[in-house]
Amino acid sequence: MTDALTRTAPKRLSTLDKWLPLWIGLAMVAGLLLGRFVPALSDALSAMEVGGISIPIGLGLLVMMYPVLAKVRYDKVAAVTGDKKLLVSSLVLNWLAGPAVMFALAWIFLPDLPEYRTGLIIVGLARCIAMVVIWNDLACGDREATAVLVAINSVFQVVMFSVLGWFYLTVLPGWLGLDAQGLEVSVWQIALNVLVFLGVPLVAGFASRWIGEKRRGRAWYEEKFLPAVGPWALYGLLFTIVLLFALQGEQVTSRPLDVARIALPLLVYFGLMWFAGLLLGKGLGLGYARSTTLAFTAAGNNFELAIAVAIGTFGAASGQALAGVVGPLIEVPVLVGLVYVSLWAARAWFRTDPYAVESRTS
Repeated sequence: MTDALTRTAPKRLSTLDKWLPLWIGLAMVAGLLLGRFVPALSDALSAMEVGGISIPIGLGLLVMMYPVLAKVRYDKVAAVTGDKKLLVSSLVLNWLAGPAVMFALAWIFLPDLPEYRTGLIIVGLARCIAMVVIWNDLACGDREATAVLVAINSVFQVVMFSVLGWFYLTVLPGWLGLDAQGLEVSVWQIALNVLVFLGVPLVAGFASRWIGEKRRGRAWYEEKFLPAVGPWALYGLLFTIVLLFALQGEQVTSRPLDVARIALPLLVYFGLMWFAGLLLGKGLGLGYARSTTLAFTAAGNNFELAIAVAIGTFGAASGQALAGVVGPLIEVPVLVGLVYVSLWAARAWFRTDPYAVESRTS
């Protein structure tokens, strides 16, 4: 069976994909060095914001997300919405388990550092709607399922972010006799974040496929157009990483012990949520592609929103903002590593070839 799957599989990792950890590592280092030794760059990036959203970082994320969302076969999305096991599992992991796990880890690891603890809780409340699309694509997850789940997360983010922030930062600590900190964030700020980081590339991706297939056919679109725009997803990712790390490079490099303390609960969080998603998907019989999608959507966080909220509420130099910045510092390399764990698990646990055509639609 494996041989049959292999014969139908598309080309394996390109040179760009194969050395992805190296490129990401270099982008992180470059960003940190730029932020540390070229402080004017950080000031310039901070100045280019509209509604709390950095224009350069926003452009990088749009370039990153567009090629992946252009690959989605939107005529298959309806089949995903009928998968109640997948949808209910994703909602439980993202909006019940995720915030609760981060709350617990923040208090376990940072009981004496309320600013960092609050920053981590905010990260846990911001569910992923951006980078998850590229991690899922690299791990050969279900693109259509990812599009549906990030759309659902977006709706819940607008409705639930402020409510959960109030609950986890004010109500629950009060019940447990712990220190409480409030969180004031505009629903419109959250909606703007969702509109920019999901709405724009989603509409662009859908329009590309609809127009391309209507004028030139699906074969041309998938065999000619998509390979041409595909590499731009990783270019956008690397560009975004450089800018993110440059924006807070001085803070990160000047406070290494604080960064280490914030990083530990994040490492535990990403690992727990990812493995919980993958094992739950396998237990429910979702197949490799959708189990992988469930895992990455559960583990990823919307660091753009978390950083914007932390800066807007507590200030750019606050501990809460630093905790938000450390989020992608840890998330990016950890989830890249989990892409490779996922590809290994496809063969070891799911007994399938992750690169096979069948694994895309299982």
